[in-house]
Amino acid sequence: MSTNILLLCGGDGSEHDISLLSAKFIEEQLKKTPEFSVTKAVIHNHKFIVDDNKNGIFLGDNIFSVDGKEIKVDCVVPCIHGIPGETGDIQSFLEIHNIPYIGCKAEASRYCFNKITTKLYLDALGIPNSPYAIIPLKNDKYKEEALAFFDKYQDIYVKAASQGSSVGCYHVTKRDDVWDCIAEAFQFSSEVILEKNIIHRELEVAAYEINGELKLSRPGEIIIPDNKFYTFDEKYSKDSGTITTVTPENLSEEDIRTIQDLARRAFVGLKLRDLSRIDFFLSKEDGILINEINTFPGATPISMFPKMLEHNGDVMSDFLAKAVRKAIAEQSK
Repeated sequence: MSTNILLLCGGDGSEHDISLLSAKFIEEQLKKTPEFSVTKAVIHNHKFIVDDNKNGIFLGDNIFSVDGKEIKVDCVVPCIHGIPGETGDIQSFLEIHNIPYIGCKAEASRYCFNKITTKLYLDALGIPNSPYAIIPLKNDKYKEEALAFFDKYQDIYVKAASQGSSVGCYHVTKRDDVWDCIAEAFQFSSEVILEKNIIHRELEVAAYEINGELKLSRPGEIIIPDNKFYTFDEKYSKDSGTITTVTPENLSEEDIRTIQDLARRAFVGLKLRDLSRIDFFLSKEDGILINEINTFPGATPISMFPKMLEHNGDVMSDFLAKAVRKAIAEQSK
């Protein structure tokens, strides 16, 4: 008997096209399991688009109809970066319809996508992260707080709170630019966060569950040319000079153990599920800090999560198959 999987991607957020690239890889991996039958639907303009031009619609009772052809969906794989996947919206939709899905649940997705709630949870869990200031409103009170934060650190990032890591983000080294950048960031999010610029190495860990066990990869590293900010274009452009490696040099075993311990504490404390990529700063001045948590990490040909998982001795297709079966089993209890 086949298992019908609905692979959702797209979403019309800033990472729509990257989601499509990840979905291509995820689809290839899912199809390596013989009993899986995969239907891919692109979320675009508030519609589910199948095979470029066919409209899909949920009918209830786990039925997904594509131009009148009905498919009983056994599990959804929400391969959506940013809105509405990592924001928890699609998870809430699936839970309302009682449809099994893999990945983090709605609440954890929402908390990790918002940089403010991520930091508040990390603080509550005693997990180190970069110094920050929250700017919830665009008024004189918070303008004074923003300028005071800049005066303290002199080199900061202004970030839209609820966006991908490189969207609505500005490196500020001049006091006169602080409020203008905050105004720009408010165009991308209803809240803004300021962070001290950390001179760092950028390390990442794949945290994922197989057979009920939380597994943590050894850190991989993102090596960015000339210490530039890791912009959206720098991440995904064909002309990117960024180097990635799953075997970083000059990383002590003590640092690796600390990073893995913090990743475990974040995964458990924020109630993540199935998979995440947890990103770190390693700094001579500030030590080891968690930077951000990605609840559905990229799976493009240059993405780190599948590379780190494979380097950790696991197989991506096997991981996905077990996550799908677990989601179906949990829903049937």
